This record gives sequence, C-alpha cells and structure tokens, in this order.
Amino acid sequence: MEERELVRLSQEGDEEAFALLVKKYEAKVFRLAMSLTQNCEVSDDLAQEVFIKAYFSLPKFRFKSEFGTWLYRIAINQIRDHLRKRKSRMKEISLEAMRENLFAQRDEMLREELEQVEEKRRELVHKFLQDLPEKYQIILALRDLQGFSYEKISKTLKISPGTVDSRLYRARKMLRKKLAPFLSQKGGIHEMQES
Repeated sequence: MEERELVRLSQEGDEEAFALLVKKYEAKVFRLAMSLTQNCEVSDDLAQEVFIKAYFSLPKFRFKSEFGTWLYRIAINQIRDHLRKRKSRMKEISLEAMRENLFAQRDEMLREELEQVEEKRRELVHKFLQDLPEKYQIILALRDLQGFSYEKISKTLKISPGTVDSRLYRARKMLRKKLAPFLSQKGGIHEMQES
C-alpha cells in the first residue's frame, strides 16, 4: 500500500496502517537518535516518544511535505529537547573531571584489541560531535551519519540548500579542529576517516 494512503488511513484511526508506518521508519528514527545520543536505551525511548507525538499530531498533517520529512522534524525536535536537558545536567560536571575521563578512555583504547580501538575512536568522534552547537550536530548527523541528500536536509530543516552547504562546511571544520590532536597519533587520520 502506498505511503500516502497509509497516512490517510492512520489519520482516520486505522492502527494497523500506523503500525506499518512505524515499521517503515522506526529503524531510521532510532539511528538518528543513536547518532546524537550514543545511548541505546535513550534512543529507543526517544523513538517511541517520536511515534507517540506523530500519532497524536497526524490530524494536523496536511501532505504539504512527505510524511518522512514531517516525521524527521518531529524526531529532531524531540532529540533537541533531550540534548538540551542533558547539556544542562552536564554543566554540573567539572571540566577537569571530563578531561580525566577523556584521558582514561584514550589509555584504555591503547590497551585493547584493534576492533575495540576502532570503536572507541568512533565514540570519540561522537563525543566531539556532541560538543558542537546543536545546528551543526544535526546537519552532520543527517548528512554524514544518515546519508541524507542536501535536498532532503533542506526540506527537513526548512533551510536553503546553500545554508545546508555552509553549515555542513563549518560543522566539518569545527569537528576536524577538535579531532586534530587525536589525528596526529599513530594511524590516526586513516582510521578516523573510516569511522
């Protein structure tokens, strides 16, 4: 059945139709949340909240955009709210404690097997990604982690393709700057590009 028809039926209260929409998008919404939170349980909770919010907002959906684009807007707003709340809690942790934790993680990476080292480096990229301003986190997550086209990002975030391009350029530049000390380590740049 065509997606538009599933949405129409869902608006009329057809729970099976909505279940099919959830099945189509649940993994994508979960991956988006996971790319920004790095927490499986939190991402699962956020995905559920997104679909609950979407279900109750369906009567307001007017087919002015694709359902997926509309759903991603809801997901991004839900994730933004979560990140803002988390950042306010994170401010209570001292900078020194964070620095010690980062060095402890780096030492652990050096002792583990190659597979574990690669995983920790990916975690480091995500940690620095989370330190970027929110609008840059989202643009990197949509383009580099989710593989969205510039056009889809433009529609999802309601910004021009030129703005997508300039934000993506700035976000990558900021991330490279944060990662620079780690890229100079043995095997750094080649392994980081695979992340």
